[in-house]
Amino acid sequence: MLSVLARAATRRPLTVILLWMLFLLLGFGLGTGVFGRLSDNVPEVPGTESERAAQYLDRADPTGESITAVVAGTAVSDPGLREQVERAVADVRDIAGVAAVPDPYRTRGLTAADRQALIVPVTFKGGLADGAEKKAVDATADRIKQIDAPQVHVSGGPLLGKQLGERAQQDVKNAELISLPVVLALLLVVFGGLRAAGLPLVIAVSGIAGAFLALFGFSQVTDISVYAIQVTTMLGLGLAVDYALLMLVRFREERRTTEDVVEAVHRTVAAAGRTVLFSGLTVTVSLTGLLVFPSVFLRSMGLAVAAVVVIDMLAALTLLPALLARFGAKIAPAKAVPEGEEGRFFARVARFSARRRVAVLATVVPALLVLALPVTGMRIEIGDATQLPAGTEARQLYDTVDAHFPAGTGVSPVTVVLRPGTDSATADRIHALSPTAQSRELPDGGTVVQLQPSGRVDGKEATDLVKQVRDLRGTEPVQVTGQAARLVDFRAMLSDRAPWAALTVLAGIFVLLFAFTGSVLIPLRTILTTLLSLGAALGVVVWVFQDGHLAGALGAEGLGALSLTAPPLIVAIAFGLAMDYELFILARMREARHLTGNDEEAVVTGLRRSGRVVSCAALLLAVVFGAFMTGGFSPILQIGLGLTLAVLVDATVVRMLLVPATMTLLGRWAWWAPKQLRRVHDRFGLHEEAPRQRELTHS
Repeated sequence: MLSVLARAATRRPLTVILLWMLFLLLGFGLGTGVFGRLSDNVPEVPGTESERAAQYLDRADPTGESITAVVAGTAVSDPGLREQVERAVADVRDIAGVAAVPDPYRTRGLTAADRQALIVPVTFKGGLADGAEKKAVDATADRIKQIDAPQVHVSGGPLLGKQLGERAQQDVKNAELISLPVVLALLLVVFGGLRAAGLPLVIAVSGIAGAFLALFGFSQVTDISVYAIQVTTMLGLGLAVDYALLMLVRFREERRTTEDVVEAVHRTVAAAGRTVLFSGLTVTVSLTGLLVFPSVFLRSMGLAVAAVVVIDMLAALTLLPALLARFGAKIAPAKAVPEGEEGRFFARVARFSARRRVAVLATVVPALLVLALPVTGMRIEIGDATQLPAGTEARQLYDTVDAHFPAGTGVSPVTVVLRPGTDSATADRIHALSPTAQSRELPDGGTVVQLQPSGRVDGKEATDLVKQVRDLRGTEPVQVTGQAARLVDFRAMLSDRAPWAALTVLAGIFVLLFAFTGSVLIPLRTILTTLLSLGAALGVVVWVFQDGHLAGALGAEGLGALSLTAPPLIVAIAFGLAMDYELFILARMREARHLTGNDEEAVVTGLRRSGRVVSCAALLLAVVFGAFMTGGFSPILQIGLGLTLAVLVDATVVRMLLVPATMTLLGRWAWWAPKQLRRVHDRFGLHEEAPRQRELTHS
């Protein structure tokens, strides 16, 4: 298959380039429409009690979505302000689709005790078409914004997703403006020429276009989270540069031994292209674990990110060979290096780790385990507006309310649905759980009871309230929904499905690594060492963002928990990226072992020839992830830091120290497999011709 792709790309390079240019136009034209279709409904899990209750309310409750406005910065008793607010309330009530707007001056709890702020909640009618609801929400927000006061903030409900989408678009643009010039500068250092350095950026731009187009496609059939934009774009950009870097390094090596550019491209695809193919497949398999979860958010993220990985892989295997066939003659071959000089530093590290293998294992493994310790106390929450950057409308509304109103004001209540036929004694016991409980009748005879928790929307008080209702209802037709209930159900879903997700990913990775190496011990060693680096990275994220250590240095704060989006995405993506570097190194080890038959020297040669590429790739990925951490959105900060640490720890400590130590410790047994599996690999596994001695020693 790879030879077919290589021949097609080099036979019709201009056609391939033009097709990819059309793809870019679609991505940056049609694909950017996804920014207007983002959702903040992360914790919804189909089939759970909270989701069934929410669907019932959508059908039975005549009230619909709601938004909240806060007016502050001047005395609410000011006659001019009061006149403006009352006029705005009257105008909003006349907007088509608005169901209710209480007068903040006549409704208890809507005016701050310090008389410096007031809240205007607006509820819309249920059953509105999307267009009608959007028109009503926008008209309401515009009218309230006309109030002349130092602070007027409107957010919540449908507005929140729109505001987050706009912020995500700005964050992506800023990250690209930061990362692309830095990446280009680093590539110039690596290749020493603008032509070679520019090609990875062409592949990276293709990855970004692919991210937009893939997300837009998925948004037509499912909700796409606001987190998806940053995550898929950062991964698409980073992996595209990784794959292009690997291919270009190999191409320049091949050019040392042949003047025929097309032949050099074919050899590059045959060797490095195989590594890119298996790397893309392993990253994709790592993301299949997200498909095991019934969460729409996790499934859509898994599919979207996997699609971007496949696009990056295809760009590296088709667009880059076409560009090399067309312009590769102008790219200088790699400089000839005296035997033993190339990768001398990495060879020394490998030999050190091989000679001191027991000491390396006894030092590195406990150190990584210590870094991973905070994971044992990890907590996840949906989070509130404190996760958002200070400049977002929702965060400004939250901070203003928090500054002027009692704690818990504006916190989403625990919503209890009493279906028709619920025993009155059960209803009384539920009401008694909160002194401020409010209820309203539904047209079908049911009742909605709203219990206001103290503290945060998904804090312990709120989740305990959910559990108390579920414990005391017995067999009565009572269901609980709301943010806290969704969090309880989301945590239960993660707990139930996580073992199956892990089994799916580990089995898939094992099969792919076996196909690549023909060994059963290398996949096991790889999985164990990768879990160490992953645990260490996640432990630091918990230490920083949950416990609050050094969070201020990243423009964040300790929140007492991680965003429920961060851990599953960090684990899935980082595991795949770790396999990326493992394959880079194993590919070179396989070549050396196949040629020399010397297991220990193959380990040293493999690291000597791949260490520079792996280090450069890790540094470039860290730059990309770091650029996306400038947006200030806490979940993205968590994901960005986790992936950055996982990549750097894996590319340095694990691949440079643990891999040579463990491979040398295993010796020839590292490549062992039972006879039956060996026959399977001989028939179906990855095979390629041994590299020439001249290429191995001088390239």
